[in-house]
Amino acid sequence: MQFVNPIRDLKTIQAMKEELRKHSIRDLLLFVLGINTGISLLDLLNLTVQDVWDDKNPKQFLYIKDEKTGEEKAHYLNSKVGEILTEYLSNTNWKSDDFLFKSKKDCRPITRQQAYRIINHSAREVGISEKIGTHTLRKTFGYHAYYRGVAISILKSIFHHHSTAETLKYLGIDRVEKKPIKVDVNL
Repeated sequence: MQFVNPIRDLKTIQAMKEELRKHSIRDLLLFVLGINTGISLLDLLNLTVQDVWDDKNPKQFLYIKDEKTGEEKAHYLNSKVGEILTEYLSNTNWKSDDFLFKSKKDCRPITRQQAYRIINHSAREVGISEKIGTHTLRKTFGYHAYYRGVAISILKSIFHHHSTAETLKYLGIDRVEKKPIKVDVNL
């Protein structure tokens, strides 16, 4: 597997969203859900409508069973995810057991290869020259979470890493990098 990078620049993330929106709301949702939750691609592709939608509104939390530990983990669905979910699911008659990222050819979810093509093509269209892949979604989530004050120990747990060094390397963070971290309790 090739090493891919997170998308570090917020303007580039916005450009990716605009590019994906041009192609399809489904593809935009894949990107937005991935960068806002850090969920693995396999888990993303296996999501059904009932996992994220309660018949009228987006759910606040998405629960996914962790295959390594067997425990169910909650993933917060923020307002950015909620907006795109509402737009996406309001346009069609969905069944609760439909795959969220349904292929245009059949009722199955899109493949890992198709998800890669979607992300990679849009990255090239907005001028990203770094190596980009499906892990870019998780890495972008982790990178921005870290710089917004989420403890590295929490990210290490989310990514199932054995050490802090492994998580920092995965996220493309150099320990000598002196970028300020936002810790905002907003009381």
